[in-house]
Amino acid sequence: MSDVRSTDPPVVTPNGDAARGAAGESILTLEDVHVSYGNIRAVRGISMEVRRGEIVTLIGANGAGKTTTLRAISRLVPVAHGRLTFRGHDLTRFPAHEVVRLGICHVPEGRGVFANLTVRENLLLATYSRRGKGDVNKDLERVYSVFPRLAERRNQFAGTLSGGEQQMLAVGRALMTGGELMLLDEPSMGLAPILVEEIFRILVEINRQGTTLLLVEQNARMALQVAHRAYVLETGTIAVSGPAKDLLDDPRVREAYLGA
Repeated sequence: MSDVRSTDPPVVTPNGDAARGAAGESILTLEDVHVSYGNIRAVRGISMEVRRGEIVTLIGANGAGKTTTLRAISRLVPVAHGRLTFRGHDLTRFPAHEVVRLGICHVPEGRGVFANLTVRENLLLATYSRRGKGDVNKDLERVYSVFPRLAERRNQFAGTLSGGEQQMLAVGRALMTGGELMLLDEPSMGLAPILVEEIFRILVEINRQGTTLLLVEQNARMALQVAHRAYVLETGTIAVSGPAKDLLDDPRVREAYLGA
């Protein structure tokens, strides 16, 4: 790795947590995973892991296979070859709704909120998949404490929220599933810089509270600043991987994705 250090100040500072890295056991593994859309191979033999308590990020150009990787984990697209394992379960044996029940929640690109339902109704919809319902009201209060603006707008239709508020709602809805692993696809897309910073501060806090994050993000600098580890995807394969702080200093990554 290069000894060159970025001179740009971090926008989000996870108080050293990302720099130290997480020491938890591996909860998600991908082994030689291939995904095709007809004759187009979108993912070509990806192998990677996510450990309990980490923030792991996937970065790469558009079309590199990042979104497809998340959709394969969630079983929204079929896997042509390879193995996906979550806490000892072979995910290829489960339909998408059962994957949620196993403990994986997915915040999709574009947020996917239900515009004609209120904030509260959107959040409550996410509890249908929970095997143990637990104290739903307690979980609602947790979401409202993480996202005070959602508390203020709990009876407002989701379609009337700003883009940043809708992203908060999408993340809050994922929290309501009670999942251990959260997949996030482009959470900063379309947001003003000040809202991007806020969203990432919240993601760091959610991770501190115990949720493991697998993050796909076009804002590579921001993603690498908050992540413990990172994988760089190029044309459906992993080109570079390692501790996120090392990739921030890698001249190949800096030139291709950080504008440096």
